[in-house]
Amino acid sequence: MAVRFTRHAREKFDILAEHKFVVTEAQIIDTVNSPDIVETDRDLSIAQKGFDEKHVLRVVFRVENDDKVIITFYPGRRRQYEN
Repeated sequence: MAVRFTRHAREKFDILAEHKFVVTEAQIIDTVNSPDIVETDRDLSIAQKGFDEKHVLRVVFRVENDDKVIITFYPGRRRQYEN
């Protein structure tokens, strides 16, 4: 499946970088293609993968035809999202 980014998702790279949380496109693609866990609610899914010692990366996406469309992504604290 191809991975596409919405305009908001593209802008999110800069928004997070301003807050000193640098994420690459490759990390987003890796998260949706090889997640640690996936949560699904209706037509949206959240892929999650460990990012660093304190954070996970959460990527909100939907499947459209043969594409995974990245809606947004954000860091989460491991203690909040991991059991």
